[in-house]
Amino acid sequence: MDDAGTDGTPAACEKIGWVRCIVHNRNLGQSAATITGIQAAQADLIVTLDGDRQNDPASIPDLLAALKDADVAQGIRKKRNDKLNRRIASRTAYVIRNLFLRDRIKDIGCSLRAFPRKAGLMLPRFNGVHRLMPAIFVFMGLKVAQVPTEHRARTAGVSKYGNLKRGARGLLDLMGLYWLKKRIYKYDKET
Repeated sequence: MDDAGTDGTPAACEKIGWVRCIVHNRNLGQSAATITGIQAAQADLIVTLDGDRQNDPASIPDLLAALKDADVAQGIRKKRNDKLNRRIASRTAYVIRNLFLRDRIKDIGCSLRAFPRKAGLMLPRFNGVHRLMPAIFVFMGLKVAQVPTEHRARTAGVSKYGNLKRGARGLLDLMGLYWLKKRIYKYDKET
């Protein structure tokens, strides 16, 4: 998925015969790119990861193996290669989120995950859903396995959030998730 980036993703995809590149005409953000990718997918199983190269694709087999006993496999960055302030902010957010939501997702910010396309199509469409997908899957009644994955230092792209902006956004997300938790449709594996 190319969200109107300037890094040459479409040209790189053309060199790989089995890759299909979906392109947004303008930058719509990671949530829109994720939803567009899910909609365009043709397989029954979706695997997502960030384009900043922090998620190691070598961890994907571990996610797929976890799906034997779960509906969704969510990566947990076992050794985070982020600055200390970002790790502290993430840990604080986890504690606060779980006080209210009880989703028990340890690393909601890890975008390395595997899930059924059918469940992905049920995700609500809003800016920020890409960060909150694991909690939403829990609220939908899916069993989420949390799988330790490799995490690398960022080598591409630039983070769009500092801790202050992430914290403010996180509080709004928390209120929205609390509301959504009470109202979301459960996932039906049979339909």
